[in-house]
Amino acid sequence: MHQGVVPCSPIHPTAAVTFGALELFHITQLRSPHFSIQASIKTLCDLQGHYLSRQVSIAFDLYLQVHAHMDSIVSQVLQWDLEDWHLKHACAACTYKLTNEPELKFKLLYAMDGNDSLKHVLQCLLDEIEDGHPPLSHDLPTSQILTSSCYLSCEYVNKFAVAGSMDLFSNEDLESNPCAGCWKNMDDAKTKKAWGIYDETGIFMVVCHHGTCLLMADMVQSGECAKYPLVVVLKLMAAFGDGLGSGYDIGCQFQSTLTTNLNHTCLVGAFHGHMHHHLCQLLHLTLYVEGLGLEDLETCKHTFSKSNALTSTQAINAYFKHNDSFEIYANLTKFLFNNYKQALMIIHDSKSILPNLKHDLSIDDDTIFHRWLEEEKKHLEGLSHEPMEEMLQMEYWQRLGKLEITEDNIANNFPSNTTTYSGDTRNYNKDLLLVQELEHKLDISLCWVPEDKEWQNAGHLVANQEYCHALDNLESLVVAQLFELTKMNKAGTGYKLWKHIAKALQTHSAAIKTLQWEQVVEYAFLADFDLLQYMCEDISQCPWAHPTARFTLDTYFKMCQAEEEIEHLNIEICRVITYMHDEEHFLHTCEEKINNIHPALAHQVSQCCMLHSHSIIPI
Repeated sequence: MHQGVVPCSPIHPTAAVTFGALELFHITQLRSPHFSIQASIKTLCDLQGHYLSRQVSIAFDLYLQVHAHMDSIVSQVLQWDLEDWHLKHACAACTYKLTNEPELKFKLLYAMDGNDSLKHVLQCLLDEIEDGHPPLSHDLPTSQILTSSCYLSCEYVNKFAVAGSMDLFSNEDLESNPCAGCWKNMDDAKTKKAWGIYDETGIFMVVCHHGTCLLMADMVQSGECAKYPLVVVLKLMAAFGDGLGSGYDIGCQFQSTLTTNLNHTCLVGAFHGHMHHHLCQLLHLTLYVEGLGLEDLETCKHTFSKSNALTSTQAINAYFKHNDSFEIYANLTKFLFNNYKQALMIIHDSKSILPNLKHDLSIDDDTIFHRWLEEEKKHLEGLSHEPMEEMLQMEYWQRLGKLEITEDNIANNFPSNTTTYSGDTRNYNKDLLLVQELEHKLDISLCWVPEDKEWQNAGHLVANQEYCHALDNLESLVVAQLFELTKMNKAGTGYKLWKHIAKALQTHSAAIKTLQWEQVVEYAFLADFDLLQYMCEDISQCPWAHPTARFTLDTYFKMCQAEEEIEHLNIEICRVITYMHDEEHFLHTCEEKINNIHPALAHQVSQCCMLHSHSIIPI
């Protein structure tokens, strides 16, 4: 290796690869993960006329181990190997807190999500597969050791695994969390068998809202189950304390898993927000949450879009380490500058159109927007259950109908079929007892008959209830899909793909077939659906359901978010500038102290200093 080559065999090597060739491939793959090692090796072999794919692969693994060992030595000298040092210094804008700076509502904003594109099939023997016990992997052992402060070990993650098939996401919190029980992708028992053929099904990742990787964990022989978000949240709270905010596709449901004494806020990213219930959107959607600024908490989507071509754990770790230094940190000042411009533009545009909108709606006080949200919240909370007396009346009406059917069955089966007659008699007695209990609760002295007004009113209530439930289902299938498609920019697709999406949505549900896609795409708000005014309570005339008022409401809160963003950026810019100065001074000082003792090690420290000094892209 002193000659600048890496041997392909520890004993009597017959081939070697230069450090320059390995370095070129390494940097190329870090910049473009789609450029595989097989393609690179075959390209070099074609140029040389020798086909040594296996030998070059061995040399590259050794090269990576040398790099990892060198990085660990530098980390020890600079005291970067302390527990949670990486977490506490991962992003200057997030973690480099200054003295006497204003307090933010969220100490740290981050996004977390699982990515199942990075799979690795489990190599096992068929006779070792048993129900309830995952088979052992029979992959060839390797001497490679992953040294990373980002990766959480499988042993650490499994401390939070749930014994048996107990579901962490129960329906006990349905009243406080309208989406609890609706999302099934974190049901450990149901995903265990589906992912059983894989040893690694992907990675679960945490990134700050600037894009820096904070934590990663391999999802081993499981889907995106509950232990992964649990372990990363507790790890982050151990490092930073409480007052954190996270963005998660099913953050509303995950919030019910965390204990109430944890001061941690789970939110839903803007991309998936409109797939949730309206009440959930008011509570967890980023637009209406104070302290977020303009953050959409969808950083994981951007991160995964660049890393899906990676394979091994070692390559994943190397890629994100390089990405944090040469992409995220290098473009951090540009990122903050662009966000500042965006916030100022939103404030300017909002202040231009908001006064006219408020004048048209006769609004003099901005507090009315907050009252509208509270009114909408109360309305949606009231829709979770019908009034108790109406529920009893509907149940009584349904029980009377069932009792009548049982009486007819008794009359038809007597005395020809003794067995059926006996069963019908038991059912009749049971139904009669339930009817009598309901009559006692409703204080009914005479049993209702179809000619009674009470009977007819109750029948209308039952029919209206079924109709409202159908409308709720229609809304979830159509309106939520529209928001999702709009966020994915499907509205700008070609005609053929546009019609294909329309056909797929119509096939998805018979309810959608009653509407024309050309009509549906024009609907964006709750009040635009004439059908919805026939709900239990007509909300089409409520201000928060009217398109113009809703647009004014969203414009106001968007302006408030932009003003919050300016406050956050003023703090983050000071943090980044101070960090750049302090870090450069620290590295220069360390280099001078080490140079007389260990010049080679001082050179590596100087490389870190050079990387830090030249990484930031000027605005």
